[in-house]
Amino acid sequence: MSRPLITILDDEPEIRRILTDTLEEAGFRTQSFARAREFEASLNRVTPDVCLVDLSLPDTDGLALVHRLALEQGAAVIIISGRAQVQDRVTGLELGADDYITKPFDPAEVVARIRARLRGGPRSAATTGNSAEFSGWTAHFDRYILEDDSGAETPFSHAEGEVLRLFLESPKRLISRAQMQESLGGGAGESFDRAMDVRISRLRTKLREDPKNPRLIKTIYGAWLHLSRRCDLALSGRPHRRIS
Repeated sequence: MSRPLITILDDEPEIRRILTDTLEEAGFRTQSFARAREFEASLNRVTPDVCLVDLSLPDTDGLALVHRLALEQGAAVIIISGRAQVQDRVTGLELGADDYITKPFDPAEVVARIRARLRGGPRSAATTGNSAEFSGWTAHFDRYILEDDSGAETPFSHAEGEVLRLFLESPKRLISRAQMQESLGGGAGESFDRAMDVRISRLRTKLREDPKNPRLIKTIYGAWLHLSRRCDLALSGRPHRRIS
């Protein structure tokens, strides 16, 4: 089995060097870029397993880039940024990032977060296949597309796909926020809860749910329950250092 590929987009050479060294020691392949233009050109040749993206980039808006990656790429997206405000974290997660790490950080934490994403994401799920049929919908996890029974297609992000897959793998079961945090990774707290609320809301919109009376995903005292009546799954050492 080939080693997972991690791409690093950060305009600070020292951060790229330390992340590259740490990740390769941990068994990953890496590519690093200082400019978004070079990074995006590489995506036309290969899709990485995880993208590490800094928000403060000299040639593009980091948040806009994260949003494009979430909608168009099959990779998980982890933001690494010096922006430590809760609102920055929430915005990044709302736009589709799978996780958010603030600078300064411990490289060992980055490795742990990446491994958590790979355990929970579609590329490493225990189920097999790439699609699931439920209640008149087909979710194509290889293309990140929801298809209704007429053939109309609606795209969803990698992060939304992780939530949808979790629901489809646990039909008619109550899923607490703590269980979602354990399954999907990321730090617990306000930013995680807000991100989950946003992803659930977006999934409901894409599934054309009535927000006042949803059929498929119901909120019950802070937990979420998938109530699909039909769910045929076809889901095919160096010392630690803190970086500023």
